[in-house]
Amino acid sequence: MKNIQIIDGALNATFSVFQATEDEFAAIFPADGQDMEFIEDFIERVGDERAGQILRPVWDRPILKRDAQGIHGTLYYEYEDKRQHFPPTKREVDWDHDAINAAQRHLFASKR
Repeated sequence: MKNIQIIDGALNATFSVFQATEDEFAAIFPADGQDMEFIEDFIERVGDERAGQILRPVWDRPILKRDAQGIHGTLYYEYEDKRQHFPPTKREVDWDHDAINAAQRHLFASKR
């Protein structure tokens, strides 16, 4: 199972984590090394009905952050206005040099 953190604009700011099977994860994050996705892009790619089929079982598998063994992907809701700040590859290791600190630059460069 892979852990997906949900980042959204909800007032409760829970940023919950859910578990996905390998197939569900690959459907949401299809590109090699991709670990970020916008819900709008996912729905556009697979359609409303298929997106619902994939996400429904994921929503039934919440996991406490303290029990999660890593975050494998982040699914963003209501972040369309911040899209221009994200790396086009939707990979964490590809953030713009100026958007991260020196330690992150070093770490990310070693993981590309």
